[in-house]
Amino acid sequence: MIQLTRLNHQPLIVNSDLIKFVEKAPDTVLTLVSGEKIIVLESSQQVLEKIIAFRRDILSGAFLHSSSVAGTSIHDAPAVEAGTG
Repeated sequence: MIQLTRLNHQPLIVNSDLIKFVEKAPDTVLTLVSGEKIIVLESSQQVLEKIIAFRRDILSGAFLHSSSVAGTSIHDAPAVEAGTG
C-alpha cells in the first residue's frame, strides 16, 4: 500500500498491486485493474518511487519488524492455536 494525495489534497492509500498504468497527462492519472481512474498530485516518478520503496520493504522483511503498519507489528498479533480459529 502506498499513500498518495488526491487533487483536493485528501490523502489516499492505494494497493499498488492494483495499479495497471501510471500516466502523465498533464496530471498524474492512475488506472487500476478495475478500470477506475484516480488523479493524484504526485508525479509519475514519485508514484514509481513509492511503489519501489514499498516492494523493497516487503522483500527485505521490513514490515515483519516495523510498527509503522497500522500501528502494530505482525509480532503484536495474538497467537491463534490450531483448531481454534
